[in-house]
Amino acid sequence: MQTLDSLIVDVNDVFWTYLLIPVVVLAGLWFTLRSRGVQIRLLPEMFRVLKDPAPESAGGGGKPVSSFGAFTISAAARVGTGNIAGVAGAITLGGAGAVFWMWVMALVGAASAFVESTLAQLYKVRDEDGTYRGGPAYYMRRGLKKPWLGLLFAVTITVTFGFVFNAVQSNTITAVVSGSLGAESADGLAPVIGAAVALLLGLVIFGGVRRIASVTQWLVPVMAILYLVLGAIVVLLNVGDIPRVFADIVGGAFGFREVAGGAVGAAIQNGIRRGMFSNEAGLGSAPNAGAAAEVTHPVKQGLVQALGVFFDTLLICTMTAFIILTTNPTLAGRQGADLTQSALESTLGAWAGHALTVVVFMLCFSTLIGNYYYGESNIEYMTTKRWALPAYRTLVLVTVFLGALGTVSVVWNLADVFMGFMALVNLAAIVPLSVVAFRLLEDYQAQRREGRDPVFTASRLPDLTGVECWPDEAGRDRVA
Repeated sequence: MQTLDSLIVDVNDVFWTYLLIPVVVLAGLWFTLRSRGVQIRLLPEMFRVLKDPAPESAGGGGKPVSSFGAFTISAAARVGTGNIAGVAGAITLGGAGAVFWMWVMALVGAASAFVESTLAQLYKVRDEDGTYRGGPAYYMRRGLKKPWLGLLFAVTITVTFGFVFNAVQSNTITAVVSGSLGAESADGLAPVIGAAVALLLGLVIFGGVRRIASVTQWLVPVMAILYLVLGAIVVLLNVGDIPRVFADIVGGAFGFREVAGGAVGAAIQNGIRRGMFSNEAGLGSAPNAGAAAEVTHPVKQGLVQALGVFFDTLLICTMTAFIILTTNPTLAGRQGADLTQSALESTLGAWAGHALTVVVFMLCFSTLIGNYYYGESNIEYMTTKRWALPAYRTLVLVTVFLGALGTVSVVWNLADVFMGFMALVNLAAIVPLSVVAFRLLEDYQAQRREGRDPVFTASRLPDLTGVECWPDEAGRDRVA
C-alpha cells in the first residue's frame, strides 16, 4: 500500500506542478481581466441577488429551488473536509505560506466560478417534475457541441464526487469521532461509524433534489456559525498572536523566513491544491448545483456561486488557519482534522475537541449530500434508465461505508488525482465558452443600469443555440 501511495504522490506532484496549477491560474486571470474583475466589482450585487426568491410561477407544481437553496447545496459540498482537514494538511506540508496562496486561489478562482455557473444556468434542462439540472456536461453538449466531452466529464465527476470524495468525507468523520472518543485506533469503531453515516445519508438522498435543498438550507448555516463561533473564541483568546500569524503567512508565501529552497514551491503547490479542493472554483462541480436554481437571469447564479468561493475560503478556511497558527500546535504526526482538533483543545480544553467532532460531522455530512447530488445530476445526463439512479445511490452508500475503513493518505491522494483531471476537462470547455458568459454579463449590467431587475430570455441573444429553459417573449422555448 505504501508503494501505491508513493506512486500516486509522485504522479500528483508532476501533474499539479507542471500542468494543472499553471492552467488553473492562467484561466482565472484571463476571466478576471476579461470581466474587469467581476468577482470584486460586483460583490455588493452578489449579496443582493442571494436574497432573491424563486419566481412564483416556477417549480412545476412543487416548491422551486431558490438561488439561496442552490447556493447551500454547493456550499454543502464546498464546506467540508477541505476546510478543516485540508487546510491543516496544507499548513503541515507547505507551512503558513500556503494560506496566502489559498487566498490568492480564491480571489482569482471566483472569476472561474462565475463563468462556469453562469453557463450552467444558461444551458440547464427541465425535468418532468419541474426541477432543473445542468452543469459542465450540459454546456459541453449544448454550448460547445461536444457531447463526447460532456460524457467524459459526467463519468469523471460521478466517480470523483459520488465515490472518491465521499470516501474522503466518511474517512474524516471516522477519524474525528474516534479521536473524540479517545480510541487508540479507529479500526474498531470504523464499521459502526461507516454504517451509521451511510444510513443517515440514505434517508436524505432518496428524497430528490428538493429534499436535499431543504436539508442543506438549514444545515449549512448552522454548521458554519458553530464553527466560526469556536474559531472566533480561539482567535480572541490569542489575539496578541495575530500580527505574528500574518507575518508568518506572508513571509512563508514568498520564502522570506524559509531556509529550504523548495519551501516557496511547497507553499504554492499545497495552498493552491488544497484551496481548489476546498472552494472548487473552476472544478466544474458547483455549476451542477447552480443549475438547479430558478432565477430570472443566468448571471445571478454566477454571482451567487462566486460568492460561495469567498464564503468557503476567505471565511471558513481562514478561520481554520488562524485556529492552528495562533495556537501553534505540534505538527509531528498530524496531517488533517486531528491537527485542528488539537489546536482547539490546547486553547479551550477537551470539550472543544468534542465540539469540533460535532461540527466536522455536520460539515462532512452536508458535503456527502452535495457530492451525491453532483453525481445524480450527471447520472441523469448519461442515461434515462429507471434503475440507474437507485443503483448509483446504493453504490454511493457502499462507498461511504468502505471509505470509513480506508487509509487516510491513499484516499486524499486519489482525490487529488481525480480532482485535477476533472478540472482540466472543465477548463477545456469554459475557456472557449466564456465569451458567452461575458455577453450575458453585459446584458445583465445593461439592464441594471436601466434600473431594472434583470430578466433574460433567449431572444435577447438570438444567435445562441442549445438554450432550452429561457423562453422568448412569445413564450416559446428556443431549442437548437
